[in-house]
Amino acid sequence: MIVKDVTDILEELAPLSQAEDFDNVGLLVGDAQAEVTGILVTLDTLENVIDEAIKKSCNLVVSFHPIIFGGLKKLTGRTYVERVVMKAIANNISIYAIHTALDNAWEGVNAKICEVLGLRERAILIPKKGSIRKLMTYVPKENAEKVREALFAAGAGQIGKYSHCSFNLAGTGTFRAGEGSNPTLGQIGSTHFEEEVQVQVVFRDDLQHKIITALKENHPYEEVAYEVLTTENLHQELGMGMIGELEDAMEEEDFLQLLKDRMDAKVVRHSELLGKKIRKVAVLGGSGAFAIGAAKAAGADALVTSDLKYHQFYEAEKKILLADIGHFESEQFTKTLLVDYLTKKIPNFAISLSESITNPIKYF
Repeated sequence: MIVKDVTDILEELAPLSQAEDFDNVGLLVGDAQAEVTGILVTLDTLENVIDEAIKKSCNLVVSFHPIIFGGLKKLTGRTYVERVVMKAIANNISIYAIHTALDNAWEGVNAKICEVLGLRERAILIPKKGSIRKLMTYVPKENAEKVREALFAAGAGQIGKYSHCSFNLAGTGTFRAGEGSNPTLGQIGSTHFEEEVQVQVVFRDDLQHKIITALKENHPYEEVAYEVLTTENLHQELGMGMIGELEDAMEEEDFLQLLKDRMDAKVVRHSELLGKKIRKVAVLGGSGAFAIGAAKAAGADALVTSDLKYHQFYEAEKKILLADIGHFESEQFTKTLLVDYLTKKIPNFAISLSESITNPIKYF
């Protein structure tokens, strides 16, 4: 098994096209064609993690956070980032980061928080825009069913819990084959009229290459006419944060204690208690102040996130309980999620959960 085999499996869970534009995800260090001796999964890639990888004979580190975020202009060992990268290169260790691709994934970071807190009926809090595309193509009537089925098999036509969705419009297509062409229908030099079906299907943007390949492989024409448009539709199973419901409503103090216990939070910073029970809960792993408005609009009784600044607690406006459990604490279960996923996909392979402590914050 090579590095690319592993990263392809990870991208089935969280395609890199789902990551935010500001992020730096994918293979950051190493050779995609290198043979993998073992995989170490971590939240952060620090020097102690590289040391652990060496000790465990793991030459691929799968990290949630990217060790290289901005541009690296020098490798002199002066910063912790440079030292990590230099040590990884010196020991032929590859580093792969998944970060916001997994944040946005349906079975990603926030789904794990929902699981730990026991939230049911989960839904995306802030659905991702610009991730749904539409394909329009034109197919001879007798070939339309074959092409549609090929597109469906490649992942097109999925809308929420519905599959095999398409729109089909009958019409007449025309073309004239030129010299050197090899037309399936019609004669070179003559305008041909053909009963065709315009087939329209929507698809996730990360599936575009696969879907266009399926179209061309199953379409009878030598030259396939098609259009791809980005729609304004929101992807209901892709985006930042989640919202769900507790099985039973809880008093605010009991809910805060639940957070401390289940999320292993040393302290929970929170906004003013409102004297109402908590049932509907929004969660967003990592820095989630930008989700306060969405959580209020969704009718959440509480938002669980991290890195809230002083003035951002005012944004609760006596409408919601804001609970800051800490950045590390909100994402700590992510590496377990990745280990479980990889173990199911690659059984009988050396996959290790990092034991290195990477939380930079200490509590007194």
